[in-house]
Amino acid sequence: MNRLRWPSWMPVDPYIVLLLGTVGLAALLPASGTGADVASGASKAAIAFLFFLYGARLSTREALDGLKHWRLHTVVLACTFVVFPLLGLAARGLVPALLTQPLYQGLLFLTLVPSTIQSAIAFTSIARGNVPAAICAGSFSSLVGIVLTPLLAAVLLGRDVGGFSADSLVGIVLQLLVPFLAGQVLRPWIGGFITRHKKSLGLVDRGSILLVVYTAFSEGMVQGIWHRVSPLRLAGLMAVEAVLLAVMLALTWYGSKALRFSREDRIAIQFAGSKKSLAAGLPMASVLFGAHASLAVLPLMLFHQMQLMVCAVIAKRRSHDPREDVTAQPPAGGSRTAAGTGTRSG
Repeated sequence: MNRLRWPSWMPVDPYIVLLLGTVGLAALLPASGTGADVASGASKAAIAFLFFLYGARLSTREALDGLKHWRLHTVVLACTFVVFPLLGLAARGLVPALLTQPLYQGLLFLTLVPSTIQSAIAFTSIARGNVPAAICAGSFSSLVGIVLTPLLAAVLLGRDVGGFSADSLVGIVLQLLVPFLAGQVLRPWIGGFITRHKKSLGLVDRGSILLVVYTAFSEGMVQGIWHRVSPLRLAGLMAVEAVLLAVMLALTWYGSKALRFSREDRIAIQFAGSKKSLAAGLPMASVLFGAHASLAVLPLMLFHQMQLMVCAVIAKRRSHDPREDVTAQPPAGGSRTAAGTGTRSG
């Protein structure tokens, strides 16, 4: 399938163009009244189906095989759900000088969502890293995030979101976790179909996310979202996110080196531990923030594009690095290098 060709120095994902186009459509033709009710219902159904597909795709065998790389997965999970949130909390000091309170809430939510799967695998493969480890790390992060992200949001954002309660947690369980578990249960019967129609279902994935974006920004337009975000504030948000990404990229690379991981494992840790999932974050924000989701997802959308552009450049440079001696033994409990293993696409 041919993709739009962009300058090599600016690897913008064409899907981001569709996301921005969806935001533009919501700005020009926001859903309101009965249309808003229909869009909201369709969005909730799309989110449930999205997480059903996530559950049906996750191979239990791959997850079990990945347990032997426990050191690597522990580092990725710590970066995703401990270091990222701590940096997000530290950014509170930038309010109100650089960030407004709603933008800070969105930034903090960004630090709570799980890591990516597809792009982390793709960049790890390009950089000649440990692809199987990246697959398992991304899958574990997504699985843990279904439970941990809402809990962290309840603790760190409960008062700011307003109305986050036990009922909200029940809603999250019913809309996200139950469909995911249903997909896992039905995987033995539908797994083959999911695999054979991966590309078609991938379009369903992305279409569902576009619907979530349209619904969220339609609600934001009705509430006058763009009257609350000035170009100067957006520039400040992007600067903060650039620093956040740079810190995490450096920490995952040099931190994993200090922990004596192999080059291949360090690559997997860097790309899985420094990235955040737009696909998982948008549906969660829609459930958690409701009518306030538009501002909450704006930082995540900006960070997503930034991480794609920066990590694409890093992956290309890493692909030219000399290979390490693959006969060297990994640290106890660590994973083997990916030399000689086949790569997989996410």
